[in-house]
Amino acid sequence: MSPDDHRWPLLHLLDDYLRSFPDEADIVNRYQYFVLENSDCFERGLQCGHITGSALVLDSSWQRVLLTHHRKLNKWLQPGGHADGDANVMQVAMREAQEETGLALIRPLRRVLLDVDIHSIPARPGEPEHFHYDCRFLLGSEASDKFTISEESNDLAWVFPEDIGAYTTDDSILRMLEKARLFIP
Repeated sequence: MSPDDHRWPLLHLLDDYLRSFPDEADIVNRYQYFVLENSDCFERGLQCGHITGSALVLDSSWQRVLLTHHRKLNKWLQPGGHADGDANVMQVAMREAQEETGLALIRPLRRVLLDVDIHSIPARPGEPEHFHYDCRFLLGSEASDKFTISEESNDLAWVFPEDIGAYTTDDSILRMLEKARLFIP
């Protein structure tokens, strides 16, 4: 890779993440290998998988997290989506969070990765089963916590962490919540 390759910023984020969470070396190594082997990793057209950006969004009082009931996957998740060619994964996470929630103002609470995840997306007509290599960030609502449900969602909900089990038992969301507790008072 050349020094000006568009993948370097993501690889640096992954290196920093690995230093913070060395027990996650297996998944980080798999993620790094994918990025190194696929110069088009940020493109949705890469059929084996692609980079996505998502966020654990906290309300303005840092008491609740925002979950979206994803229309296509039919389950409660954090907001996020495809990079669509954008190598700035934090920008992707912020863009997707704003598009999916309609929150007026969102800002990063940390400028490093909160979590990484690799998960399978089921096949749909015209799209084979593939993997999402997800970069996850901790974001916060800065203004009104009033949201707008987008066409990608069935519903949105502000959820207190202790009530998350009523919405999801997904290990990756629970893992993000645990990590967020390390960084917020």
